[in-house]
Amino acid sequence: MMGPAHSLSGAAAWLGVGAAAAAAGHAMPWPVLVVGALICAGAALAPDLDHKSATISRAFGPVSRLLCEIVDKLSYAVYKATRTKKDPRRTGGHRTLTHTWVWAVAVGAGCSAAAIGGGRWAVLAILFVHLVLAVEGLLWRAARVSSDVLVWLLGATSAWILAGVLDKPGNGANWLFEAPGQEYLWLGLPIVLGALVHDIGDALTVSGCPVLWPIPIAGKRWYPLGPPKALRFRAGSWVELKVLMPVFMLAGGAGGAAALGYI
Repeated sequence: MMGPAHSLSGAAAWLGVGAAAAAAGHAMPWPVLVVGALICAGAALAPDLDHKSATISRAFGPVSRLLCEIVDKLSYAVYKATRTKKDPRRTGGHRTLTHTWVWAVAVGAGCSAAAIGGGRWAVLAILFVHLVLAVEGLLWRAARVSSDVLVWLLGATSAWILAGVLDKPGNGANWLFEAPGQEYLWLGLPIVLGALVHDIGDALTVSGCPVLWPIPIAGKRWYPLGPPKALRFRAGSWVELKVLMPVFMLAGGAGGAAALGYI
């Protein structure tokens, strides 16, 4: 899928988690719901770090472009080293390593560890990166015509304000983990969820997605999971724009309302 649909699906997924948490009697404070949805929307763009033309490649200027090139080469190297005889030959790393559950869990765990070990500045860095990506995905029309500096300033300002809100008693820093020093351990959860939602979205497209790597399926270690080919669509097609994106908006709205106790 394209960047805006990925971000919408990520936000909707976290709002759905919020609704489920409320139904289970462990409702999220509203700041956790909002911040988690924004992080998940940003994280839903991150698996495309292996694609030099993706939205994320433009998000942080030369830094993100260079990172995309490095990740593409790393992903391709891992693909070549682990492919079986039934896996096709490739010339690049797009939709390989970064589109797997292993990558999603590793990145989420790494961010949680950084949030615990790095303190407030690490939390601010995680929020900044994902809020910039959320702006690029959710407000992509405005982001395209704005300067990168304005988007970065918006991300930095929002990260500072939201971190301050979360830090206030009862607002959610310790929503899930209450032990001293572990308050922000939950930050990895929307990051894992966003990456997995991205993979599921790509699995619906023509090429499928090897989300279960390295588990072998039908003799392939990079088996492209997806529905029957007749039910798949091309990225950017009318199915994505006219059907899926409105569905994500409606599902997110319903999830948010349920999480806040309005329905």
